[in-house]
Amino acid sequence: MTELLMPQHANTLGTAFGGQILSWVDIAASICATRHCGTDTVTVSFDDVHFKVPIQVSEVVVIEGRMTSVGRTSMEIEVTVWRETRTAPRQLALVAYATFVSVDESGKPLPVPDLVIDNEADRKRQADALERRRHRLARAKR
Repeated sequence: MTELLMPQHANTLGTAFGGQILSWVDIAASICATRHCGTDTVTVSFDDVHFKVPIQVSEVVVIEGRMTSVGRTSMEIEVTVWRETRTAPRQLALVAYATFVSVDESGKPLPVPDLVIDNEADRKRQADALERRRHRLARAKR
């Protein structure tokens, strides 16, 4: 996704509202999850989110989603957010990991297709995702 940061998306300092960026992250992750499973999906969680650089009004925001791992009904999506200015190279503004679940019309979880892993980089992403899942489930039990 590509967005233009407008004044209505910004705080009094002229930088992006964190909630606006997270909304765009949620939309991008939802599109990625729905494309993978072909069903409705719902957001279950976001891992820790840390903003690396501020995004100013009139800058372009590029949001990219990538499936990293799937379970029986859940999917983890890595979302990267980039800041583009007219005068500087693209900068990484944020990386977030969102968990989505495939659901039917009544909200009941549905199985999701397997994720095709065909290169070493994707195998590494999946291994990292499984470790995050382990931590996520442990935190959920508290």
